[in-house]
Amino acid sequence: MADDFDLTGFLPYALTQAADALSLEFQNIYKGQYGMLRTEWRVLFHLGQYGPMTAKHICERGRLHKTKVSRAVAALEDKRYLTRTALEFDRRHEELQLTKSGLGVFSSLKAEAHAFDARVRATMTEDEAKVLQRCVMRIAGLETTSP
Repeated sequence: MADDFDLTGFLPYALTQAADALSLEFQNIYKGQYGMLRTEWRVLFHLGQYGPMTAKHICERGRLHKTKVSRAVAALEDKRYLTRTALEFDRRHEELQLTKSGLGVFSSLKAEAHAFDARVRATMTEDEAKVLQRCVMRIAGLETTSP
């Protein structure tokens, strides 16, 4: 079949493959050390990075499905990494907040994330890493105003 379409050169496919490879490698750290699943570490990082918030806000910020976030919140609560407090003005929603233990896990994993990111960037020149960062941020709609 003569076709000029190359799946491996299709940008969405290549980005997914790259993201999956990096995610699986980083998963060895958070799952290996803390038994967390992907959505759990993402919820933990949102709370650690931005402070107390509702599951709905985590879903919006992280572009995560509410069912996955709900399961992750329950798992993190079981691990005693977060607490839930019903909001006074709307009892249907809860404020999620990391516990002292959760903050410790966040701090540890944040250091691991920095080291992991540095190892990935070390495989590129400084210019390549900057261009890749800018392009990925643009595609993801996460562009910042800094150069």
